[in-house]
Amino acid sequence: MIDRCLPIVYQKYFEHPVPENMPVLGDLYQCLREQKEVQAQRIATALEIYVNGSLKVFNHRTNVELENRIICFDIKDLGKQLKKLGMLIVQDQVWNRVTVNRAARKSTRYYIDEFHLLLKEEQTAAYSVEIWKRFRKWGGIPTGITQNIKDLLSSREIENIFENSDFIYMLNQAAGDRQILAKQLNISPHQLSYVTNSGEGEGLIFYGSTIIPFKDKFDRSLRLYALMTTKPSEMEKSRETTGVV
Repeated sequence: MIDRCLPIVYQKYFEHPVPENMPVLGDLYQCLREQKEVQAQRIATALEIYVNGSLKVFNHRTNVELENRIICFDIKDLGKQLKKLGMLIVQDQVWNRVTVNRAARKSTRYYIDEFHLLLKEEQTAAYSVEIWKRFRKWGGIPTGITQNIKDLLSSREIENIFENSDFIYMLNQAAGDRQILAKQLNISPHQLSYVTNSGEGEGLIFYGSTIIPFKDKFDRSLRLYALMTTKPSEMEKSRETTGVV
């Protein structure tokens, strides 16, 4: 049923491929409702909550300018029922951009904050592993950011992300995480001391087989620091003194 409806739904877009002609989920729903088969009606009924119900947030064309050089996808406000769907939509959009940029001989940098959240769901975890394996061949440069190492190394499949990462930037680690990382990355006890009760901006950099301790102190009086800090107290002070939001 879906295979029959999709060409109909996309016909207008294929004839005139402009953003305003891009179909939304509601168009597929309407096409299914117009089919005579009982199976089509069942599928349409299953989609109804995502089209007209409380989960219809994705039944719209995007209001994001997807041609911008920098795009931020924020899914923190999505409810539990939509979180997985939101993550899959973002990953699909990123892969589409990588494909387009590769044809234009451009690299694509992809930064994922709270990366462990993608690894909790089987489908998004599998997609993430696939991204890590394929991105470099397509000019993609993925970077995962997480404070939860246990989730990152929760399965052999997810461990492949570590094995396919040439660069790791490691800050202070909890005792349990240190032991996991020491075994996974062959970190010596002396090297491990650099991520044991270490201060801000201190840790280890892994580049290939090379491990380098670092200590990075950023001048807090600089305007650049005010722009980058995420500490609530410093952000409030910055707004009061410089007007930076």
